[in-house]
Amino acid sequence: MHAFFPRHIPGGSQPNPYLYPMLIVGDKLVSEDLFEKQFVCDLNACKGACCVEGDAGAPLREDEIGILEDELPNILPFLTEEGRVALKKDGSFTIDYEGDLVTPLVDNKHCAYTVFDKKGIAGCGIELAWKAGKTKFRKPVSCHLYPVRVMELEEYTALNYHKWNICKPACACGTKLKVPVYKFLKEALIRAYGEEWYSELE
Repeated sequence: MHAFFPRHIPGGSQPNPYLYPMLIVGDKLVSEDLFEKQFVCDLNACKGACCVEGDAGAPLREDEIGILEDELPNILPFLTEEGRVALKKDGSFTIDYEGDLVTPLVDNKHCAYTVFDKKGIAGCGIELAWKAGKTKFRKPVSCHLYPVRVMELEEYTALNYHKWNICKPACACGTKLKVPVYKFLKEALIRAYGEEWYSELE
């Protein structure tokens, strides 16, 4: 079933008056961009810029706050010294200028959980701890779902494709490999909403 939902201006609080079609899948409104746009991360090109750029940390769900606080001792050894200092100062999460729960930043720059490899590519220290078997928490759902952003409405949860110029390499790679956004995010979408919902999405 189709619906129409106002497109929000990035970084703004007022919706754009133009409307664009969305699909209703269960209790979710899903932007058709998830089927029409193509996307595959190209870390060699973007250097993990989404962990570094922006004016706030990664969005966090309320249920992730307790998890982060409990798992922080297991995660800290995988972080940079400056990341550990920021977390000691600000805690495992903070609240941004819009009142949303987000990850802390290092000197108002990159996410405190960000680590860098020898090539300077940014990655997630939480995910490093997860890969090492030190935590069951992989990383914030918002990071796993990117380039999809989630908006909670009164009756629905809206899933929108977030267009960001730093992800141009990912768009080019996705087009080359012919991978639509929803397929690139299959694992993340199943993690967030379950296999049954994803099957309905397909």
